[in-house]
Formats: sequence, structure tokens, C-alpha cells
Amino acid sequence: MNHAALDLPPADLIGEQTHELQTTGGSTLTSLNPARPSDVVWAAAPQPDHVDLAVAAARDAQPAWFALGFDKRRDVLQTFAKLAAERVEQLGALIMRETGKARWDALGEAKILAAKIAVTLEDSGNYAMGRLREYQLDLGPGKSGHAFFRPHGVMAVVGPFNFPAHLPNGHIAPALLAGNTVVFKPSDKAPAVGCALAALYRQALAEHDAPLGAVNLVQGAADSAKRLVAHHDVDGVLFTGSWPVGRRILEANLDHPGRIVALELGGNNAAVVMPSADLKRAAVECARAAFVTTGQRCTCTRRLIVHESIADRFIPTLIKIASNLIVGDPEGVAGDDVFMGPIISEQARDDVLRFQHTAADAGAQSVMTSTALTSESDGYYLTPGIMRVDAFSTETDPAKDPGADVEVFGPLLRIALCSDLDHAIQQTNASRYGLAASIFTGEDHEAARFLDHARAGCININTGTAGASGKFPFGGLGLSGNHRPAGAFSLDYSAYPVASMQEPNDPNPTLLPGMRFDDKWSD
Repeated sequence: MNHAALDLPPADLIGEQTHELQTTGGSTLTSLNPARPSDVVWAAAPQPDHVDLAVAAARDAQPAWFALGFDKRRDVLQTFAKLAAERVEQLGALIMRETGKARWDALGEAKILAAKIAVTLEDSGNYAMGRLREYQLDLGPGKSGHAFFRPHGVMAVVGPFNFPAHLPNGHIAPALLAGNTVVFKPSDKAPAVGCALAALYRQALAEHDAPLGAVNLVQGAADSAKRLVAHHDVDGVLFTGSWPVGRRILEANLDHPGRIVALELGGNNAAVVMPSADLKRAAVECARAAFVTTGQRCTCTRRLIVHESIADRFIPTLIKIASNLIVGDPEGVAGDDVFMGPIISEQARDDVLRFQHTAADAGAQSVMTSTALTSESDGYYLTPGIMRVDAFSTETDPAKDPGADVEVFGPLLRIALCSDLDHAIQQTNASRYGLAASIFTGEDHEAARFLDHARAGCININTGTAGASGKFPFGGLGLSGNHRPAGAFSLDYSAYPVASMQEPNDPNPTLLPGMRFDDKWSD
């Protein structure tokens, strides 16, 4: 059952201890290989009460971890990066097996673990460490002002399944660098990858004789997550996942206004194709962004807005590209050529097919039907789907409007037409989400207007919505986040600023008008 990247049986990693979990009897959490569900990747019975132990261990370790100082914390992160780079092949294989990602996609995720550390440690320009640079100002004769940053304390990190290593790492690394300690709960769909990530961090800590309680791992599903994000001794909650879960996290923290809550949520992302665009480039990028990772990226293109004058040329080209995408077993003989592996679970597959059926009943035209593929392995395979709708709206029920504002987390793309750029922008913004948007155009003024008026945290020109640079902020508006962007701005939510005014310790304080002091009073 264990993978070579783990080196551990199913366990929670708490303080200096490895708490092995029971693998038989009780309520068992099981992750299956989506490509062959008979292959059990990880299985054990979670212990929700371990959350309390993990938070206590993180609290105990935090003063010592912070006291190590920036340079030693940086050294630990650099050692983690070295270990992660050495185990790219093993980590990539584990990600592929547990999530069903295409081989190239899984290896790509494994490779960016080390790259994230390099970005986090960057101390030039306006991103990463540059955003936490202390500064001092002269405030007048004998008086100076200082600004510096301090860690929050104990940070709860709750990870997703679609990037089970990279996205938690994007929270953990900056939190540690700033001097916080971490309690990490991986997705219940990717516990093995979560364990591998935490084990690498703890190995890096051990190599520097740093407190192992700086990074703690607790496995579990909703029960463990609820207990962690509402724990009275947690100072911050860093979450990547869906809006409904993010909403519950906010509700659980209504009575903790001083607790930092950073939400990186989903998106119902739009791409616009204008007549001036290079249609080949636009079609390839829209197909890539809609169906990469089997449509399971929060930045995937869900809504496509095509100018009516090019629709008859563009849409058939897009369909041709989508229909020729290779869907298959990432671990099979032809795995290197696979673009889309299986979707994460049977329920996820059914959700896509159910939405497609509902939208068709409500009037959408299925121009390329997403179909469940059967295979000898009974994997959760889907073909890409494309539907035409009249327009997009903020309606939330697809049974009432097939252009409804629903994030379908899978390989299903909806297309509507627009009459001009203003109409395209209106359609782009017809969403409660605001994560990513793209426009394909050859006109600078169209690109500039889209940048000014599209409502999203990530706005791309002539490239798809899916994909981002770690050297820039990453986050969205509305239901896509709460103005706590990750990426190169993740250190912003990992520390709080402190202002200090300082004067010499001399016996002559300034007396304001109306104040008197007689030296005899202090004798």
C-alpha cells in the first residue's frame, strides 16, 4: 500500500512523534487510484482528537522556531527544496497514482515544490521577501520610526486534491519563513501525497536540529477539518478549495476577528476571443485551459465568449482540437502521450454528467458531449464536453438557466457569443466568482480595455486562464477569495506589521503646552 516516496506507514506526524493510524476496523479514510479504483493508495482510520495534539505541539514549538532567526529558517527551507528536487520522480509518480493526473502534469507539480522555495526566498523587487523588508525612518531630532513583521503563531493549512503538494506548499513555506508553525491537514482524497510533503519538511527540520513541531500532519475528512479551522488555539487558517467549504470556514471564525483567514477558492473563469485574435493560438489555448488536469484546476476556463463574426470558424476548430485530446491511463504504456487522465472520483464524474444533462434539458446545445469511458480498469474517465448557451448570468440554478453561474469542476466548457467588446466584458463579469479571465486579441486597445474592466484577480492576454507565475500574486475576487492572494504575495498573510517609535533614554522628555514637571517630584 505504501509508495516509495512515503517511507512511512499511514500516520499523523505530531511534534516529535509519529502516531501510526489503525488500518483495519473503525471508520476508514481510503484514497483510490482514479485510473484503477481497485488500487488502494492509502487507507487508515483518522483520529480527529489528534488535531488537539497537533495544535498543542505547534504552539509549543513556535517560540523556539521563531527564535532560530530568519537565516536558520531559510536554511531549513533550502534543505527542503533540495530534498524535494531529489525526489521529483517519486513524488510525481505518487501524485499521478493518487490523483489520476497525466504523467507530465504530475511531474510538473513535483518539480515546482523546490521552485516555490526559491520564489519565497527572493529578496528583490516587490514580491516575496521584498514585501516583508523592515525599514526605518527619521522622525525628527532624536526620534526614529521602525516597521517590522512578526508571525501570527500557529497556522492551520487545509489542502486540496487537485494540487495536493504544490498548493499546500504554497502556504506552508511562507508561513514557516515568517516564523509560524503549521498544522497541515491534506485533502481526504490525497492523504498519501500530503504525508509525503509533511515528511520531507520534517526531514529538513531534523537535519538542522530544528523543532519537528514546526510542521505537524493530521489526516482526516470533514470532522478533522472542522475541528482544526475552528480550534481556539489556532492563529490563522490557510485554505485552498471550494467556495462552499470556504464559507463554512468563515462562519466558524466569526467570533475570531483577529485570526487571519486566507481563502483561495474556485472560479467560473471566462475567456474572450475577438475577431483580431490569431484563431489557431486562441483555439489551442482555450482547449488547453479548459481541459488540462481533466478540468480540475481552479483557473480552468469554464466559460468561453466568442465574437459572433468568427464563431462559425472558431468553434469547429476548438471542437476538433478537443476531440483529438488523448484521454487515457497516465500509468499505461502510452502514458507519456496522455493529455487527460481520469477525474478524481466516481462522484466527480457523475457531477459533470449530471450538470451536462441538466443544462441540456434547460436549453443548452451539446456540440460535443462529455461521455464516461469504460475500461478494463473501471477508471473514472471522461471525454471533454462543449455546450452552447445563449448567454451567461449570475443565476445559480442551471435547471432555470443553462448559462448559470456554477463552477463545474471537470472537463466541461460552455460557449456563448458576443456582439462587441463591451458585450464580451459584460458576459465575462456575469459571475459571482472572479479568479481568472483571458482575452485573445490582436488589438492593443481591446487588451487594455479588458484589463481595466474584467473583474478578476488574474487577467491574461493571448494566453489561457489556466496557469500562473509564482512571481506574481495569485487570488481572486468575490467567491474566489477574500483578498488574501497567494503566490508571491503569500508572505502578506503569514506575518503582521508592527510599528515602533523610538527615542533616546535621556532625562529630558518633551513637555507639551500645559504640562509641568518638577525634578523634585521624582526624587
